Amino acid sequence: MSLLKLIISKMPLTIDSIMPVKVFLPCSVIMSTLRKTDRYHLLMVTLSIFCLLSFISSVLVGTTTISPWELWHALISPEDNMLQMVFWEIRFPRAFLGICVGFSLGITGAVMQGYMRNPLADPGVLGVTGGASMGAVVAFYLGFATIYSYALPIGGILGGFIVLCLVIVASGRNATPQTLILAGIAFSSLAGSVTSLVLNFSPNPHAAMDIVFWLLGSLKDRNMGHLYLSLPLMIPGWLLLLYCSRPLQALTLGEETANSMGFSMKKVRSCIITGSALAVGPAIAVTGSIGFVGLIIPHLLRPLVGGDPGKLLPASGLGGAILLACSDIIVRIVPFHSELKLGVVTSLVGAPFFLYLLLKVRKEAL
Repeated sequence: MSLLKLIISKMPLTIDSIMPVKVFLPCSVIMSTLRKTDRYHLLMVTLSIFCLLSFISSVLVGTTTISPWELWHALISPEDNMLQMVFWEIRFPRAFLGICVGFSLGITGAVMQGYMRNPLADPGVLGVTGGASMGAVVAFYLGFATIYSYALPIGGILGGFIVLCLVIVASGRNATPQTLILAGIAFSSLAGSVTSLVLNFSPNPHAAMDIVFWLLGSLKDRNMGHLYLSLPLMIPGWLLLLYCSRPLQALTLGEETANSMGFSMKKVRSCIITGSALAVGPAIAVTGSIGFVGLIIPHLLRPLVGGDPGKLLPASGLGGAILLACSDIIVRIVPFHSELKLGVVTSLVGAPFFLYLLLKVRKEAL
């Protein structure tokens, strides 16, 4: 007994000596997970702050810059004034619509890349973007835009949903991601051909120029009516896509493993297709074609979320909102005789990013 007391008295009382390995190892994993969770929460808070700042800057910046104090006093004034009218009729709908469209493009791009397991997938992979552009152009060509001011966005929404239905029918009930990509590319090309045909048969060059300018994408002259038309469709789309965050996490282990974990891939596929159509169709219908947002943002933010496709969804939405809001600020402050188109700015940002990806892939291959 005395020998046992002597041995115990000489032992160093460290955490490793009194805690069994089977208990200590899970504790270290839990602490590491907590640190990752804290980093993710910090990222989301940072993106949210930048998104809010981008929105405020977009409201204040324009042909005439408004100071925050002037805007505040105008909004709280009991009497109607010019600045109050400019805010509610011009600045607020344009800035808020830019945030919503950017969020739609960012989150849809992240979902497409996660589900297709293809880093080059973007919101247009299902043909909704091409269909929305086709519908708006056809509505413009048939003269509906002169009869009803919201004919273009309504035509865009209908065109996007028509192309989506064709993609679903062509890909079949048990469609794989590869089948969806092929069907989406096919009908997107068909929609692009119809758009080119309409341009070819446009009655005069001025009408063709108006169509081309619309296709370049812009938030100029958008009002609360465009917001009321698109937002009730985009919000359900966002919710459906966010619902797919956990299935996308399971899908990284393979489709069979995801099915064994209780996720129905048919249900997930339906949610992704419907959510993407609801999020992207109205967005493109009210702004025109805006590319690269849904492709760039998931690539930039994926390393910051540890490659988790579920956590990437809300982060990509906020990142897309920031990018589009900042791009819209750029088109308003760059001194040209006419305002730059939003799609042009995003393309100028996206093309160098593609070159960066190419150089990165080549470097990793060496």
